[in-house]
Amino acid sequence: MRLEAGQVLSLWDEVLPIEVRELPEELRRIDVLLADPGLLAPIRAHWDGEAELSGRSAVGHGRPTIAIETYVRLMVVKQRSVWGYETLMREVSDSLHLRRFCLIAIDRRVPDESTVRKLTLRLGADTVNEITRLVIAKAQRETRFVGRAVRVDSTVIEADIKYPSDATLALQGTRALAREGREMAGMINGSVTAVRDRSRSVGQTVRQISRTLARRTGEAKQQVIELNSKAGAQIAKSAREARRLAGQARRAARGRGAKAKLRAATKLEALAGHCEKLAEQISRRARGLKITDRLVSISDPDARPIRKGKLGKMTEFGYVAQIAEVTENTRRGARGFVLPAATRPGNPHENTLLPDTIEELSKLAIAPREIACDGGFQTGPTRDQVPLETDLFISGRHQPGSRRTRKRKARYRTGCEGRISHLKRSYGLRRSRLKGDDGQQTWTGWAILTYNLDTLAIRTG
Repeated sequence: MRLEAGQVLSLWDEVLPIEVRELPEELRRIDVLLADPGLLAPIRAHWDGEAELSGRSAVGHGRPTIAIETYVRLMVVKQRSVWGYETLMREVSDSLHLRRFCLIAIDRRVPDESTVRKLTLRLGADTVNEITRLVIAKAQRETRFVGRAVRVDSTVIEADIKYPSDATLALQGTRALAREGREMAGMINGSVTAVRDRSRSVGQTVRQISRTLARRTGEAKQQVIELNSKAGAQIAKSAREARRLAGQARRAARGRGAKAKLRAATKLEALAGHCEKLAEQISRRARGLKITDRLVSISDPDARPIRKGKLGKMTEFGYVAQIAEVTENTRRGARGFVLPAATRPGNPHENTLLPDTIEELSKLAIAPREIACDGGFQTGPTRDQVPLETDLFISGRHQPGSRRTRKRKARYRTGCEGRISHLKRSYGLRRSRLKGDDGQQTWTGWAILTYNLDTLAIRTG
């Protein structure tokens, strides 16, 4: 593992025209910011932490990989362009400007997409959020940025899943259990418990449900519940078989390959647990009981159904993140820096996430004069969490002061919705392509970091 990219120019660059060798203005400004070696300090600290746990540092060990300087620039290009990993590598390979920005020489191959993807998962959200704090601190130190106002609102980061139904989730679960069971059986010698592939039977049930719903009769609802119960019974059988197979793998985990068997057994048991939870959901629905903490995806079990009162999307599936933007004033078009997002699994209340946002302000030594919040915040708990010297505005609540002041604060708070829309449209915050709550936090962290880099580039330009 290397932190620095090293030499980028080659003899081939001498034959290129000057227009090609010079970066566009936007990339040039960000290139100057990312040249600061201090921004890589959190990544170095992450490698040091891994070295303490494993007893061997990633720096200087293992097969050669890309430099961290190149990796960070690749991720910035990815978020600014809202590309996938494969598209990112293809576009960087074809662009001389992007190659120069990412510190990849013209005679070198671009990294494989899996290298960047695995590094993203390995570094995680904490490292990215620490870089974000360094960027905001750099703005305070070098551009005299003073955060005088903060606007806070929550939004849904959609999970990368299709609209769920009980039967389709059962079909996905049976397929996953059969696939993992086959891999596990190949690791164990002798006779083992087979996880039967019931996906064909469950698939027929899914098609029967589609035909039943198409009839639109009064009996269709009861028939659909019965068919769902049939699919739930099938996935429950597969989950029990997977539990028994995982137990056999643990008993056979001796000698060479024991760690691999234990890891596979843990993975299979976790999958079986999700499938058992799904079977219980289907059973409770058939009995007319309330379902709490509903599972909506087998591949992304942390995602949850979220209702925010939107007319276009009454129910979204994913995660809730609280976005807080710190600005120097409350004028129209004010642009500031976004703090690392506060998030929790499920559908937490606004006031549940607010202490994390206030803590981020404390870490950066920002003491705003005004905080503008969405109408979903409760007046009493919010006032208790916000510093006493800070003027609090909550949309839709009775507020002291003149009519002109109230309109100014309301207009400023509304701008947070526009900022969230900007982050979703231009920085990929609409949907997390990484699985799980940890993946969502990492994805959100890179979107916010890239936005803050663009904001700092504008201020320094």
